[in-house]
Amino acid sequence: MPDPNPAALDFLLSRRSRPAKTLIAPAPTRAQLAPILMAAARTPDHGKLEPWRFIVLEKPALTRLAALATARAPALGIDPEKVEKGRKQFSDADLAVAVIASPVASDKVPQIEQLYSAGAVCLAMLNAALASGWGANWLSGWASHDRVFLREGLGLADHETVAGFIHIGTESCAPPERPRPDLDAKTQWVTA
Repeated sequence: MPDPNPAALDFLLSRRSRPAKTLIAPAPTRAQLAPILMAAARTPDHGKLEPWRFIVLEKPALTRLAALATARAPALGIDPEKVEKGRKQFSDADLAVAVIASPVASDKVPQIEQLYSAGAVCLAMLNAALASGWGANWLSGWASHDRVFLREGLGLADHETVAGFIHIGTESCAPPERPRPDLDAKTQWVTA
């Protein structure tokens, strides 16, 4: 027989990301962030390869990344409105965790499964932050796809990518509930 955890299921059924622009200081301390990172690291990981890693970005690092994003935009032909949004993603944040997809050479586990694991880490971290009482949001943005930004800003190797920036802080206002998927339209039952 199943051993249900109603509190956990209730959390998952009512969880709601908080827009990054609504997150304010204080952000979690290193001690407060540790269990959130630990929960994220318990994600599904076929082959136990740990094909991801974390870069915790505190305010000075985020300020540096905002400047780098602004400097990189002209070379990439980024629209000025998108440039400002990309800059503010870093400049307005007090703490973000970059989840780095770092695939490992494996004959048994395809790279795509390793990338899925990094994505699962992002969701696990987001949910752990929310369950810990923080506001949190999972973002990417145009800068996360620029190899120069990744190399110069985050020190990534050529085979590494950003699975997501998980912004964590104090919630300043609760967002309104949003429409959810129509499960009947999204679910197919196969009986034979």
